[in-house]
Amino acid sequence: MTETTSKSIRVVFRVDASVDIGSGHVMRCLTLAAALRQRGCAVSFISRDLPGNISANVETAGYAVFRLPAGEHANPDSPFALDVAADVAQTAEILRRKQEVDWLVIDHYGVDVSWETPLRPLVGNIMVIDDVANRCHDCDLILDQNLYEDMDSRYDGLIPENCSKFFGPRYALLRNEFVEARKSLRERDGSVKRVLFTFGGGDASNETSKALEAWRLVGRPDISVDVVVGAANPHREQLQQLCSELQNVSFYCNVNNMAQMMAQADLAIGAGGSTTWERCYLGLPSITLIVADNQAETTEAVGRRGATMNWGWYEDIDAVGLAAAIKQMINDPQMMRDMTEKGFSLMGGGTSSGTVLLAEKICQISQ
Repeated sequence: MTETTSKSIRVVFRVDASVDIGSGHVMRCLTLAAALRQRGCAVSFISRDLPGNISANVETAGYAVFRLPAGEHANPDSPFALDVAADVAQTAEILRRKQEVDWLVIDHYGVDVSWETPLRPLVGNIMVIDDVANRCHDCDLILDQNLYEDMDSRYDGLIPENCSKFFGPRYALLRNEFVEARKSLRERDGSVKRVLFTFGGGDASNETSKALEAWRLVGRPDISVDVVVGAANPHREQLQQLCSELQNVSFYCNVNNMAQMMAQADLAIGAGGSTTWERCYLGLPSITLIVADNQAETTEAVGRRGATMNWGWYEDIDAVGLAAAIKQMINDPQMMRDMTEKGFSLMGGGTSSGTVLLAEKICQISQ
């Protein structure tokens, strides 16, 4: 049954996806969007029309997408860099057209107080989703779902004192399919019969190919492997061919049953980022490669807690080294069992969802 609020709350997300940015920011926004829509909110998105964007997926999910022109990178070295003045003007035009926007939700490393403050008069409240804590925000609520050693003080001086704070993995934006998968999750005994490779929607550096070469070196055709790539992956045809050349290896593109695939897997090899929390929530032992700056601190912290094997920066890892890590995991069932329990613990130990808590808070503030 759909939950409703006493009034239709209007929520607009400002978030981008591309080959370089990846799809994780949009995907976690879609998770929150679904929970808000279930509570009667009217939700739409504003995104730049960048190469490899997934705005079509957002529209397929039933949300309007206001597409901004791709434009030129303000800083060629950063895929998130914006021409702030132009982006503010274009976003403001859309907000004025929609009228009475209750919440503007921002998930974008290129946005800070210089973008947020000019738009504040056009919206009721501002929510920021962040995990790098390297700039000031003008916001009423902030979510950082990642794990850091200095979590409680990390945003001191960067956000208003009265800002509502949701910090840590227990508030991770997990889709409902993961909550349902956790309820019926089988006991993990540390044995490995199925492995999952997934490096996000873009995988610009083609870590999937490296992982497949590592698997060839492992030499275990008795173990099933599922390889999942996103629609924005520029190497997908090559990867599909590589998978066809390996025994008991299956190739999938742009799946919509990731929770089921993680629940069925006994070991995952993939990138850091928001999928870390999906793996921990389902107790899936993993080998994690760092493929972006914003993944480094969290992946290191999760590794220190024993909830993943942090294998470091992708550029420092070759197929031989990765194969050795995979063999170590397969041959150590106790390590696998310990990793499952530590993953559960990081996520709060229960089956509750941070997505629900956030959606309820947003609706509560808007009443």
